[in-house]
Amino acid sequence: MNIELSEEQRMIQAVAREFAEKEVRPIACAIDREARFPRETVRRMGELGLMGIAIPEAYGGSGGDTVAYALALEEVARVCASHAVIMSVNNSLYCDPVWKCGSEEQKERFLTPFASGQKLGCFCLTEPEAGSDARNQNVLAVRDGDGYRLGGRKIFVTNGREAHVALVFAQTDRARAHHGISAFLVEKGTPGFSVAKIEDKLGIRASDTAELVFDDCPVPAAHRLGEEGQGFKIAMATLDGGRIGIAAQALGIAAGAYELSVAYARERKSFGVPIARHQMVQWMLADMATAIDAARLLVWRAAALKDAGAPFGAEAAMAKLFASEMAMRVTTDAIQVHGGYGYIKEYQVERYFRDAKITQIYEGTSQIQKLVIARHLLAGPAPAH
Repeated sequence: MNIELSEEQRMIQAVAREFAEKEVRPIACAIDREARFPRETVRRMGELGLMGIAIPEAYGGSGGDTVAYALALEEVARVCASHAVIMSVNNSLYCDPVWKCGSEEQKERFLTPFASGQKLGCFCLTEPEAGSDARNQNVLAVRDGDGYRLGGRKIFVTNGREAHVALVFAQTDRARAHHGISAFLVEKGTPGFSVAKIEDKLGIRASDTAELVFDDCPVPAAHRLGEEGQGFKIAMATLDGGRIGIAAQALGIAAGAYELSVAYARERKSFGVPIARHQMVQWMLADMATAIDAARLLVWRAAALKDAGAPFGAEAAMAKLFASEMAMRVTTDAIQVHGGYGYIKEYQVERYFRDAKITQIYEGTSQIQKLVIARHLLAGPAPAH
């Protein structure tokens, strides 16, 4: 695998790094504390081409690739995980499936303004009885003339309050189980479509997480994404790519906590010397750096395979599993390096710790990633000895 980055990839990485440092870092603590959606800087991400990185320029995107997307997402997450997840959902979970499965008319209306950052999308799969078991969809789409009527509710929807369009998965034929799930693009302001609740979360507090309700909500057949019964397949393929984004987010969170820890270890003195001189602290920092580099290579591998058009499901699950578990270990150790100050909001590492936890849960828990990896391994040829 060639891990030499192209000039375009480095340019996108540099744009994301400069944006994160200059425009996001000054507000990161405040928006977390206030649980405030950062509309101005999200709009700025769109202006910089960060909201549709791997979407062709003809559809409002930057024309980059998945590696560039992962690089940019790491840079943003290194400063603020809330900005990163807003960016990730719009790129991976909304724009990507619309680009791959949408008609030309749908792309013009439901992709171009979103990939360019003028509008925001969200992804609605999870329900009260359909979390890890995504097949158990209860939201129902009933045929009504030349359209459908949606009924039910979706929970834990990132960008749910702020999004202009929701990509909603619903049952169109219960008798066919998950083969009867279809996907719909539902516009904000449609009668019967409402935000019922905004969650008060442990981490990623500046991104909104909503419960959405569909009460006899009319959706034209022209707004169905793909054919009837293709929804579950669309959702699973979308999550494969989305896991690369969450892995990159976890990587950025860990990298940010590590950098704060190195700076603190150089400055803080104990027993008359900087704590960076103590072997126990050096070992913690060495473990953190090694784990971060290992995760980065897994993320880049999965992203490169996706760009090459090769199978990448197992590699994306491996990257997501390893990076999210690594992020929790690194942020835990970052608090330990800071000692008592690590437990205080002023020193920021507690925010990284809180933000890291969700990466083990959304877009497939760590336990589900292990199942995905095992199924790929067992479906393939036996390992060579």
